[in-house]
Amino acid sequence: MIESNSAVERIEGLVINSTGSWYEVATEHGTLTCRIRGRLRLKGIRSTNPVVVGDRVMVEPDGDSSAIVEILPRSNYVIRRASNLSKESHIIAANIDRALLIVTLHSPTTAREFVDRFLVTCEAYRVPVTIVIGKADMLVGEYEAEAEEFEAIYGDAGYDIIRLSSTTGEGVEEIRALLRDKKTLVAGNSGVGKSTLVSNIDPTLDIRTGEISESHHKGKHTTTFSTMYPIERGYIIDTPGIKGFGLIDIEGRELCRYFPEMMRLAPDCRFYNCTHTHEPGCAVREAVEEGIVAWSRYESYLKILDEDDKYRK
Repeated sequence: MIESNSAVERIEGLVINSTGSWYEVATEHGTLTCRIRGRLRLKGIRSTNPVVVGDRVMVEPDGDSSAIVEILPRSNYVIRRASNLSKESHIIAANIDRALLIVTLHSPTTAREFVDRFLVTCEAYRVPVTIVIGKADMLVGEYEAEAEEFEAIYGDAGYDIIRLSSTTGEGVEEIRALLRDKKTLVAGNSGVGKSTLVSNIDPTLDIRTGEISESHHKGKHTTTFSTMYPIERGYIIDTPGIKGFGLIDIEGRELCRYFPEMMRLAPDCRFYNCTHTHEPGCAVREAVEEGIVAWSRYESYLKILDEDDKYRK
């Protein structure tokens, strides 16, 4: 797609890499290395990164000085709070068909609250999620029982779960099938096997070394920013390891709708505006007490509500 505006050629492209200052944009004329036009930062955007991997953008090509001049509307994105006590956000990627959340139950242990926060933001911004339990070959004995409990909690909530092992190959083909014809985000804590998964999907990818350009040599790609890689019949977005996942722009009164198992019960509460914290006749609290809704999920709900109150002050 090419447009003319005051004799300046504009080309539509897909942002596939970012260093925070420079962006690689794939276009029908090849990949361009771009900066963003300064005024894009002045439109009330509270994000630390106004242009993100996965964005469709309009570019004015000009050799080494190509510029991103417009961000086209996003269908969705995955977003988190930029830092503790920050009112700014950090968008991980945009226009995603599916997110794969890689978790491990041991070595390292992925905190349930982290899982719940990631799922909430994906629910809020309309990103389908599949949970992948990594290092599945280690799930023996008591670890197998823990894995079954995890699968029961999140399966009952409505999420698809895949076990993955780079050692045995379990789950690799199932995930490869999910990736076909899709833009897929791979996320999780450091050390859970994101890089290993990407390498298993396409062994030719070297996700640790890609350079942003030869003309603007800024060193090798690190895991600070997300990067999109083309794979057979799709794209995979590799993300840096995420330590915490602070939510942003989610009101406390709407939080319940992003816990699917709670949302299904909410219409049975005595009060239509039930907060599911103290009201009599609360169907959600009754379900927690009866073990129908997992306590860990409800605990995450309460902690997020408490965080929302703090950020409002």
